[in-house]
Amino acid sequence: MTAASPYPHLGFDPAPGSTDLVRDIHRRLSDCAKEMERAHSKVTKLMNGSYWEGDAAVAFREQLEGGPLPLNLKNGAHSVDKAARQLDLWGTELEEFQRRAKKLDGEAKDAREALQRAQGHADEAERTAGKSKAHEGADSALHRANNKVTAAQGDLDDVLKRARSLAGEHDETARKRARHIGDATHKLAPHEPNAWDKFADWLGDNLPDILSACAAVLGVIALLGLTAIAPWMLFLAAGLLSGMAFGLRVSDPEVLASLEDGFTKGELDVDFWGNLLGVAGDFLGMLPGLGAVAKGAMKAPELLAATAGSVGEAEEVLTLGQKIAKVGARAGTSIKTVGVSVQTEAAAAEGAVSLLSHPRVFGGRLAPIVEKVDKPATILGAGTAVYGVASSFADALDNDTAKTVTSLLDGPRTLGVDVPATAGALHFLLRGAGEAS
Repeated sequence: MTAASPYPHLGFDPAPGSTDLVRDIHRRLSDCAKEMERAHSKVTKLMNGSYWEGDAAVAFREQLEGGPLPLNLKNGAHSVDKAARQLDLWGTELEEFQRRAKKLDGEAKDAREALQRAQGHADEAERTAGKSKAHEGADSALHRANNKVTAAQGDLDDVLKRARSLAGEHDETARKRARHIGDATHKLAPHEPNAWDKFADWLGDNLPDILSACAAVLGVIALLGLTAIAPWMLFLAAGLLSGMAFGLRVSDPEVLASLEDGFTKGELDVDFWGNLLGVAGDFLGMLPGLGAVAKGAMKAPELLAATAGSVGEAEEVLTLGQKIAKVGARAGTSIKTVGVSVQTEAAAAEGAVSLLSHPRVFGGRLAPIVEKVDKPATILGAGTAVYGVASSFADALDNDTAKTVTSLLDGPRTLGVDVPATAGALHFLLRGAGEAS
């Protein structure tokens, strides 16, 4: 049996929904959020060792440490609570919509009754006018009756129009609340990540390694001349990427904790060596580029002063527009001069020889060896960096054996090639080409 319409005089339901059901779901969600908050509080106390000690407590904490449960409980409680608040708002709004709909239904009832009475009077007036054509005032009574029918129909149409407008408000508000509830569960509650979420998480977790790998690949491209881009530009770009990677590594609490445990507690595990070589490699990679920029910027004022021409026109006779143009031209010249200076220093530093080739280091007898190992070492560094990124993406490549081999390859390369090469470039920048070559 079909349920009776709650608004029979409107002919449709402009505010569908059950406020009782909404209130019940709101209550259940609120209770759920409170329980999740209590669970999170208990897990936090257990993790902190507040009131559970012993081997079982240690084992429990080791299982949960670094895992997703505490964060998921916290986020889940926030999510469910936020959804509950949106349902509470919707319950209040729905109640108001239904109150307005009930009022409009009452107005529709009065309008329909008025229309029915007016129609009855019009029918009666029409019968009277038809029976007595000579009856004085019969036609005018019929006209008045028809006008009342038209007015009553207009009143009913106005009520129905406001009811349809109310239905539109109801639908728009319902969609807004549903969207907010969806946002709550999407942004805060634990959910199965999609492909984009997984990629974003991977990118965030491995961004330092990705930047380091890009810097290493740029070094290989510059060394082998695989592009028409000037090597000094690749040199500066690689230094910038290494600097960004270095900043991310030294700001990562896990990296700092691993290094601290290695130096203070002697925990020289695979992660320690990987983090140490990563930080050292990025630090060495950014130094020459940073030095080139610094020296180029410091030399720019001297070059600008040497190349500046005479003013030519007396400043006092120039118009405002001419003065603005002159200031702009000077600023452009200054920027160009700085750029040329940085370019010159970067090109010089990029071509600086390793410190091991310096005549004062073993009499320069290592120079032939340095020339032979420089290119293979650069390619090897790019290879291990790219493999590290690939292993973070493919589980099959991620294992302790591969990490150990990578560290064994990167360690000697960093100490034997990168450190002397960086020292040579910095020596070249600070003391000049004559002393470093």
